[in-house]
Amino acid sequence: MIASRALGLPDPRNGGSGNPGATNVLRLGGKKAAIITLTGDILKGWLPVMASRALGLAPWIVAATALGALLGHIAPVFFRFRGGKGVATAFGALLAISPLAAAALVGIWLCVALVFRYSSLAALTAAVAAPFLMATTRPGHALVFGLGTAVMSALLLWRHRPNIRNLLLGRETKIGAKGA
Repeated sequence: MIASRALGLPDPRNGGSGNPGATNVLRLGGKKAAIITLTGDILKGWLPVMASRALGLAPWIVAATALGALLGHIAPVFFRFRGGKGVATAFGALLAISPLAAAALVGIWLCVALVFRYSSLAALTAAVAAPFLMATTRPGHALVFGLGTAVMSALLLWRHRPNIRNLLLGRETKIGAKGA
């Protein structure tokens, strides 16, 4: 939203897929707007979680901070609770907790996206893998980060209901397709 407004672009919630995330902003406003949007969305997750870690807060508070950042992105008060799907924000939060798990999630996303050419399928696959990766890369706190990430993943899957429906019906737009 902020990137689109700053660049004089239309409200992404009123065009394309109706999602204010980087994929739709790419469709509506181009690469520069998408990169700015993606960076901002990642930072929305990364900054508060890094701050909670820097303050030495308990792991459950760090996990709750990650969940709060995601909820704030999905249902932002300032935009009448019309937010994005949360993939980049969740990634930023998980990056702050476990860079190793985040790197593996990027690898999963890239592999699925390159093979199947569906951004949504890549995001969904990474979301399903995320709790397991977080639990295995943070063994001292596997339960809290695994469960916290499972809740975040459930929210991501819920936000992708239309994409799941489109994937099942063969109507989901592929990466690089005309109009995508």
